[in-house]
Amino acid sequence: MLSNNEKLIAVIGATGQQGGAVVRALQASSQFKVRALSRNPDKHRELADEVVKADLDRPETLSAAFEGAHGVFLVTNFWEEGTDELKQATGAVRAAKDAGVKHFVWSTLPVVEAISGGKFHVPHFTGKAKIDRIVKEAGFANHTFVIAPFYYQNLVGSLAPQKQADGSVGWALPLDPDVRCIHMGDITELGNIVTGAFAHPDEAGNGEYLPLVGDFMSFNEIVGTLNRQGHKFSFKPVPKEVFAALFPAAAEMAETFSYLQAHTYLGSDSRDRIALANKIAGGRPTKFSPWARANFQAKEQSLQGTYK
Repeated sequence: MLSNNEKLIAVIGATGQQGGAVVRALQASSQFKVRALSRNPDKHRELADEVVKADLDRPETLSAAFEGAHGVFLVTNFWEEGTDELKQATGAVRAAKDAGVKHFVWSTLPVVEAISGGKFHVPHFTGKAKIDRIVKEAGFANHTFVIAPFYYQNLVGSLAPQKQADGSVGWALPLDPDVRCIHMGDITELGNIVTGAFAHPDEAGNGEYLPLVGDFMSFNEIVGTLNRQGHKFSFKPVPKEVFAALFPAAAEMAETFSYLQAHTYLGSDSRDRIALANKIAGGRPTKFSPWARANFQAKEQSLQGTYK
């Protein structure tokens, strides 16, 4: 049998937040060789032990990219224009199976329609969940599902605090801020779970679901944590239909918040799954408070309108 450090892991999406985290964690573990897959390998030659050209929209490029790989990590990008996640993932699963890949790790999300009994429709969650069956039925020796949380990074990125009509800086969202429903985490730590899964297929390679969860909070708890660190952020609930009309992806986001409020991000009691994920990762992920202290700008800057 090959030792782990001779086993090659191919990482799709290696230049993105999830794939990049997986590449870094695999490298840091010194247990595996890493092959980063990119549509533009010449731009990223230093990314991993090997950097190979591959494109999920061109399945013919995947056969060579997976050749000799023991494992594959796959994530797809719902938000990239023109993406057909089901088609991309089906092609990747088929190519990996044909190449003799032994362990397939797929980054999925909860199946909102089933959890909510059809009440909520959140395509960027359920579209990924529909792929789980394809991975299960492919017949890999081992397969693992990892679940990315609500990224802490969203709060300094796409959901950064904004200047509000009343002059305050903060958030106006279609969400009851008292409901604890947000499973959150530092997405750079997803790689620890993926690396642990590849290292321990006996414990995590039999179709287990491993969510990354650093904290579980209400939005008022998020704001309170930040304000105790010297910020003066506000929160104002807004009607779902008002928020949904604000920008192109707002309707999907509003529906997501409605789902969260009713069912939580993970959609069920996931304590056992979270505990297993932490065990496989080799430790608890970072909680929100220390992450925020390191990543949110100081009060003086935020009040000068740094957050835009």
